[in-house]
Formats: sequence, C-alpha cells, structure tokens
Amino acid sequence: MPLRKQLEFVFERPVLHQRAGRDVDLELRAREILSAVGARRLAYVVRVEWNPRLLTAAGRADFRQKLISLNPRLCDYGEAEIDRTLRHELAHLLAQFRAGRRRILPHALEWRDACRDLGIGDEVRCHGLPFPVSERARRFFYKCPNCAREFPRVRRIKRPVACLACCRAHNGGEFDARFRLQRMTVAL
Repeated sequence: MPLRKQLEFVFERPVLHQRAGRDVDLELRAREILSAVGARRLAYVVRVEWNPRLLTAAGRADFRQKLISLNPRLCDYGEAEIDRTLRHELAHLLAQFRAGRRRILPHALEWRDACRDLGIGDEVRCHGLPFPVSERARRFFYKCPNCAREFPRVRRIKRPVACLACCRAHNGGEFDARFRLQRMTVAL
C-alpha cells in the first residue's frame, strides 16, 4: 500500500474522547467565576480535570479535594454545555463552602442559591444529555419497618440507614433507629 494511502487511513479514524487530566484553562475560568461571587479562598484552591471514567454523569464535585471532574463527552456538545456543567459543579462547591461544616443536601436550597449567583438560576438536578446508561442489577433489598417501603440497592448498606420519609414525619428529619432499614431475604 502506498504511503499516501496509509496516511489517509490514519486520519480517517474517528477521534475518541482523549481529554484526560487537569485542564488549566477551565481552572482559570472557575477561579474567575468564584472570585466574581466573593469566594476567593475557594477560587484559590479549586482544581478542574477531565475524567474519562465518568460514564453517565456530566460532572462531579468533590468538596474535600476542591476538585471538579468533567466527562470528556461534554466536548461533543459545545462550549456552552461545558460552561453550564462547570458552573453546576462549582455551585456544589460554593454551596458547601458557604455552609461551612454544616452538612447540606446536594441539590437543596443552598445549591439553588449558588446556581443563581453563578448565573444558572434555572439549573436542574440532572442533565439531559444522551450519555449511555448502564443498568446494574439491584441485588440487595431493604424495607422500612414502619411504612414497609422497599429500597432496592446495588450495594449492601454498611452503616445504619433509616427511612427518610419516616424520620421526617416522626422525628423532625433526624435519624431514628426505629426506622432503620432492615435487609430482606429474597428467595430466588
């Protein structure tokens, strides 16, 4: 085969999502965004990376490491989607930063306030991008002793977990051992 044909063949291959690792340009953008809303201490330490191991999620925020991981497939949907996902994940970091040591829910009021401050006030909890979804078998089944609601799980629960609806209705939202989930035995 002539060299020219070999070179053409190499360039005809589809480009896979090869972005991986730290993205300094996105880090600078994240620092500008956070500084603009007065979170300079957080802006100083935030890191942004492309993580090819993210399959169904568009992004992930880790407050302890001050790290935002983005799915490389976002590149297929343009700069606007990358920016929106970056701001969505920054909102998670900003909400926890503002809450301090107090534990907050991932998409609760604090997060929505942070989204509004970051210019994405209409943001929703989940993206609508057509990423492939892997369905994993739910092998562990738990049941609330009070309301009998069932909770199928992929992984075994290793720590005390109670039915949130019952804890909210009968104990002001605080953990109550009376509503601790019990593992069900399923006959196959």
